[in-house]
Amino acid sequence: MSVLLDTLYKNVESSASTVPSHRLPKIGISANRKEGTSCIAEPYFQSVVMAGGAPVLIPVITDIHTLSSIVEELDGLIFSGGGDINPEYLGEAPIPELGDTDACRDEYDFLLLKLAFDRQVPVFGICRGHQLINVAFGGTLYQDIHAQHSKEALPHSQEEARDVATHTVTLAPFLSKLQAALHFSEASSHRLSSSIAVNSIHHQAVKDPAPEFVATATAPDGVNEAMEHPEYPIFSVQWHPEPMAVSGNETMLNLFRYYVRQAEVYARAKTLHRKMITIDSHTDTPMIFQTFDLGRKEGGKVNLPLMREGRLDAAFMVAYIPQGDRDAASLQKATDYATDRLTQVIEQAKRYPHQMGIAQSPDELRRLKDEDKKAILLGIENGYALGKDLTNLYRFRQMGVSYITLCHNGDNDLCDSAAGQAEWGGLSPFGKEVVAEMNRLGVMIDVSHAADRTFYDVLEHSTRPIIASHSSCRALCNHRRNLDDDQIKALAQQRGVMQICLYKGFINESPDKASLSDAIRHILHVIDLVGIDYAGIGSDFDGDGELIGCRAANELMQITMRLIAEGLDDESIAKIWGGNLMRVMSEVQNGIK
Repeated sequence: MSVLLDTLYKNVESSASTVPSHRLPKIGISANRKEGTSCIAEPYFQSVVMAGGAPVLIPVITDIHTLSSIVEELDGLIFSGGGDINPEYLGEAPIPELGDTDACRDEYDFLLLKLAFDRQVPVFGICRGHQLINVAFGGTLYQDIHAQHSKEALPHSQEEARDVATHTVTLAPFLSKLQAALHFSEASSHRLSSSIAVNSIHHQAVKDPAPEFVATATAPDGVNEAMEHPEYPIFSVQWHPEPMAVSGNETMLNLFRYYVRQAEVYARAKTLHRKMITIDSHTDTPMIFQTFDLGRKEGGKVNLPLMREGRLDAAFMVAYIPQGDRDAASLQKATDYATDRLTQVIEQAKRYPHQMGIAQSPDELRRLKDEDKKAILLGIENGYALGKDLTNLYRFRQMGVSYITLCHNGDNDLCDSAAGQAEWGGLSPFGKEVVAEMNRLGVMIDVSHAADRTFYDVLEHSTRPIIASHSSCRALCNHRRNLDDDQIKALAQQRGVMQICLYKGFINESPDKASLSDAIRHILHVIDLVGIDYAGIGSDFDGDGELIGCRAANELMQITMRLIAEGLDDESIAKIWGGNLMRVMSEVQNGIK
């Protein structure tokens, strides 16, 4: 080693005490493009370093496989400023006042944003990045503020240096991500800021914020200066905070500190997903297998690509059986239909043996995780599929069925449904036989959709713990399909588990407003009521399950991030994501109550 290098190494060694012992979150920064060179102004990466992140400049390329590999390794992504976005993305013809556009950079930025969003990577947009996010999610732009907004518009392309504030913006009067960021380093902030001073270096701007996005700052002339999605980890600003942050503006540096903290949460979530087993206990995906390929990212909310992006290890795919007539022919048709749905799931697994496998036990789940394969578990939604013949139960167990939901929306020959007519007053005589046989065969009993009286009958007659594979809390959303607090307590006393459902009608009494934040409240309600050992997650994806902020398997990473933000430790999150359900599965299969 040369003397110069040796001296440099010793200098680094002597300052090792200042080097953080933990890995810094890796923050990608989208590049500008000038004369064929990918580049970025230094304040972007300087701000990230000052905030505690490790910046990575992403070259302007449009090869999706290369960009996917880059994004896969990121903990956050900042979209930088630069030239205008081509208005053709909005279906508009360019006006004369439009600035320079770059087709390559437009394609690159939109690809990057799509890849980041698909993986729920936290996104921070600056200037052009602010506008980019708005276009990508369905908002509109002013191609030129002065030509299209108002003759009273401020001179938004300032002549002063970039680190100089030239006007103030009014902040939204609620606790937005922007407000949280601005107050990030304060010990306590009981009073939100009403305005801040910013620079102004743009002429293209957000006109109508994208659907679901909310405006969080506005210039005196009415131009949008900031927005965010209330549920997804995305926020953006129109001004350039990076030169102000580097020049000593603590308020602007706080934006980067807050953002780097979100990236740290995401990094922790990724690490946790590598270690724990994550299970979605209820999906209706087999309903669409006639036109669907599990290996392709199209048409459904649960497939192998989406599971990989969301770092979801396992999903129960159920044969949903609509309630029908109870004559012999109708019952046989239901049995045959369930058999066909389950067979198609098994055929999907045979099609992709190097990517997935059918699991029937916790040990098989662990094996598939170790082999870096996705696990599919089989279930039946509606005991109507059993007909009146217990041998069907044995046959379905032989096919690999791990749980059966006793009923759906209507009484059947096993029991009363929450949506039924109380035909049996709980379990029928045949239903009690089914419960005993499911215990003997090691098939989990699922009481989602069951009437309250059925629920308590099952607890009385089952010698094994039971599950509610996709139910939520009646105390927070008064729906007959949800469990009330007494039921949740009774379920916990019998060592069962309740998997919170992401169906909007079970999460919020105003379904159109149902969000991931509501679902987190349901999870926390179960934990507060009976403890960490009795809560889980059953999405009901492909059966109309979806919420604002969590619409498909790839977005389930959001739940982990939210639980981290709520202060739950890794062990608790691992229990919610699969540990509790695997404990019940083991006890059912091994004959423990």
